[in-house]
Amino acid sequence: MEHAIVLFDGDCNFCDASVQFIINHDPAGYYQFASLQSEIGEELRKKHEIPDDVDSLVLIQDGKAYVKSDGAIRISHHLTGLWKLAFYLKSFPRPLRDAVYDTVARNRYKVFGKLDSCMLPPPHIRKRFLDK
Repeated sequence: MEHAIVLFDGDCNFCDASVQFIINHDPAGYYQFASLQSEIGEELRKKHEIPDDVDSLVLIQDGKAYVKSDGAIRISHHLTGLWKLAFYLKSFPRPLRDAVYDTVARNRYKVFGKLDSCMLPPPHIRKRFLDK
């Protein structure tokens, strides 16, 4: 099975919760993860020419990087349950979707705080993290 990679802000409580949510709704293990601050995160940013101002969540799928609402919506497509329906939010205009996304991203530290330490997932989940 081919995998997609989710890059996330390793310092953000909301991003950490988002990664845990994806893990819980992706039992097939389609998604792998790396923090944006990690060495591999930096390499992937450069390889896919992801702008420095994108600092919350990025999806790399089929050799292409998806940022902001495009990334979040595409992630939902491979999740179990009703979360798949979020994929249809793609029909809303991107500027509107990205405005909502940017508002959440801009305020995520104020509302959800920063992490003092990283989660330590169990071994069967840890293998999905690309950070070494």
